[in-house]
Amino acid sequence: MKQGKLILLTLFCSFLMGCNTVSTKRIIRLGHGLDVTHSVHQAMIKADEHLNKLSGGKMRIQIYPNQQLGSERECLELLQIGSLDMAKVSGAVMENFAPKLRIFGLPFLFDDKQHLFRVLDGPIGKEILSEGDDYWLKGIGFYDSGSRSFYTRERPVETPDDLQGLKIRVQESASAFEMVKQLGGSPTPISWGELYTAIQQGVVDGAENNPPSFYLSRHYEVCKYYIIDEHTMIPDILLVSTHLWNRLKPQEQEWLQKAIDLSVPYQRELWIQSENESLQAVIEAGVEVSYPEKRLFQKATLPMYESFREDPEISILIDRIRNESN
Repeated sequence: MKQGKLILLTLFCSFLMGCNTVSTKRIIRLGHGLDVTHSVHQAMIKADEHLNKLSGGKMRIQIYPNQQLGSERECLELLQIGSLDMAKVSGAVMENFAPKLRIFGLPFLFDDKQHLFRVLDGPIGKEILSEGDDYWLKGIGFYDSGSRSFYTRERPVETPDDLQGLKIRVQESASAFEMVKQLGGSPTPISWGELYTAIQQGVVDGAENNPPSFYLSRHYEVCKYYIIDEHTMIPDILLVSTHLWNRLKPQEQEWLQKAIDLSVPYQRELWIQSENESLQAVIEAGVEVSYPEKRLFQKATLPMYESFREDPEISILIDRIRNESN
């Protein structure tokens, strides 16, 4: 069934590619799974505006939101075979394609947002973006995705013990699986588009995500407890298929990269606003928002650091990231 769906998506994207070739403009097709009101989508619109201006109308970005072209994993697979030009995915999903990116799944790696941005905007960030090059996935930018925290259906989670026996939805990420297991929960992979119904029907007891995603997905309607433990800061990553990138002229590559670079600070500003508005909205909707003692969660996930240290490259990367701390 999954293979058949990918074939249909490939055919559809090939059809779109064929449609685009009749135009004198170069149309870059970008797929993502978020709502059109999300700061990431708004930043993509801004990137398209910049690209149109920089290229003198020769290049545009055509955006397909709300999983129109498939899940994040399916979009990555389409990028790899050249049937899609660009995609936005979570860094957690990328770890299945470029193993070093599992570093983002390490709980409490970053002290705060400023620490995260120093890493993403510096040499380490550039190195991480290049990790997918050998897999036909060229990273060209990070969008802010805030901090991920737990939300549950029937009871709040104030300590790791409260997660015992709870089925928690996670992304398709080995690091996310391990983190929830270390905290005593039962990690359960479910696609984003199916999660609302899964929570509503009791297939899972909760999930973990940032405030805007919790609000815009309307998960607050079925989960009345939001626990701000901020266990991970996993950025969104903008990727270009190397099949497309290698066809672009150097000037076109420069225009596209510049357009994305210009959209990043805009998205970060929108994100802060969206985060504050989302938290206020879910509180007004009756969600109980609490702030547990983080050190209890940090202590419970320390074994993950030990397992990560077994990989020499990851161990060095952890030290470099920690050295960027205040």
